[in-house]
Amino acid sequence: MDKKNETVFDPLDMSHYRIERLPIRDKSGFEKVLERLGLPIAIITFLLILYVFNIPYLADIDPSLLGKKALAQYNKLGAVEFSRTNLAMMAIFVAAIILWITEAIPNYLTSLLVIITIVLTGVTAERDAYAQLGHPVMWLNILSFILASMLVKTSAAKRFAMWFIVRFGHNASSVFFSFMFINIVLSMFISATTAKATILLPIFMVVAAVYGATGSGNKNNFGRNLVLQNLFQINIGAGMFITGSGANLLAGALIAGALVDMNDFAFYTWMEAAFLLALLNLIIGYFVGTKIIFKIPKEQSVPQIQGGLQRLGEELDKMGPIKFEEIKAIIIFILVLAGWVLDTYHGISKTAIAFMGAIVALSPVIGVVKWNDVDIPWHLLLFSAGAYTLGAGFKTTDLPAITVDALFDSLGFSMDTPFWVLYLMLTGAMIFSSLVFQSKTMRTLVFVPIAIGVAQKFGYPILSLALPVALLIEHVYVLPFNSKPAALLYVTNHYSWSDTFKFGITMLIIGWFMIILWGETWFRWLGYTPNGVFGIF
Repeated sequence: MDKKNETVFDPLDMSHYRIERLPIRDKSGFEKVLERLGLPIAIITFLLILYVFNIPYLADIDPSLLGKKALAQYNKLGAVEFSRTNLAMMAIFVAAIILWITEAIPNYLTSLLVIITIVLTGVTAERDAYAQLGHPVMWLNILSFILASMLVKTSAAKRFAMWFIVRFGHNASSVFFSFMFINIVLSMFISATTAKATILLPIFMVVAAVYGATGSGNKNNFGRNLVLQNLFQINIGAGMFITGSGANLLAGALIAGALVDMNDFAFYTWMEAAFLLALLNLIIGYFVGTKIIFKIPKEQSVPQIQGGLQRLGEELDKMGPIKFEEIKAIIIFILVLAGWVLDTYHGISKTAIAFMGAIVALSPVIGVVKWNDVDIPWHLLLFSAGAYTLGAGFKTTDLPAITVDALFDSLGFSMDTPFWVLYLMLTGAMIFSSLVFQSKTMRTLVFVPIAIGVAQKFGYPILSLALPVALLIEHVYVLPFNSKPAALLYVTNHYSWSDTFKFGITMLIIGWFMIILWGETWFRWLGYTPNGVFGIF
């Protein structure tokens, strides 16, 4: 080979770490088997539940268990037809879960099948099923992508992240805490965890290279920690705010819909309950990763490439002075964020505030982004629409409440069951379900309605159980298939499956302990945990 024509890999060149240049992770043998079997298993399961299996508690439904909308449907259809509708809803739900987990077909296609099957089986009217694409949370997702695109297009987010690392990332500890701060700030602005990972990946890959970790044969504990900490921070940071991800927004909508007054659940309600909890988890995660599981030797805690951080500074200098477009983007975002935080005072919904911000951002002259610059992942929105349609089917049939009632009766739970038993069961099921569920939206649709149903059945405040369960949505970092950022960061080749499992399962267990502690302390102080019923500590 002509050495003159050889391309020398420069580990400090940020262009090497663009998403499109990362290798696509091949599915494991087990994942391929699941993919092949998923569709036939889903079809067979659907037919068995709908036409063969006898599910006694769905054959004779007690109307006293039903909510207002489901009771109206019960009175309209009659007991027999309403029971058949619930059976169809169960069949659709189980089949959808199988298809979403196995990825036998694309997730958006599963959602489209869910929507049309719910219509054809008569679970909901066509208008209700199709209208979910216009759900306020769906609009908030679309508008959030417009606002996030504004930050990306103007490079305001990238400039902020690079400036912060250059300014404060002078040693290993300061690097980790700098990324922690950056992730928290971006979580306020960007409601897509994958978008945050896309923005930060080139930056922390260069920083890892500066400290001697370039992946593949040049792995070290600094690099392992830096990538795994960013994965952890991207997800847990999103849990601080209801706008941190679409799944959070969905959970908020489900909880608000179950409350007597929907205005009792606002942006500030979530942040007040979640911010300090998530911050403590982030700090604990830093110490567990860097001081215990992947302890960083002294020689790895200093830059290995001379002038490495200066290269980041040069990349920042190439961006030139801050542009007027960036300033406008930042101002728009600050105003939108302020509107979200103060929603209890002005009464304008989060979606309406995002609408106004997006209109300004897209407007000629005063705006900062054109429609062609906006990156809206419509396949993800179609997937979400299917999930919301399932939610509409749940509300029409009250399947979660009916199932919860039957399950607890069969397990021998009485109305005297201690609150802490319910709390431990629900939070444990939610957090550890992240090991097998690939979709945060699906976990939200499964466990938040169950938590609401359990609270209603046992006469506890809805927020006492539903909010703790919702705050565990973002614990999706243990294995590469647990979330899109996890899959994305795994292909950086800085850590193995066993590495991410060791750190992830440790933090999952700690996360469960923290939500239990929160139930006895902070939630009690906020008035969510009923007095005198927890009794663990």
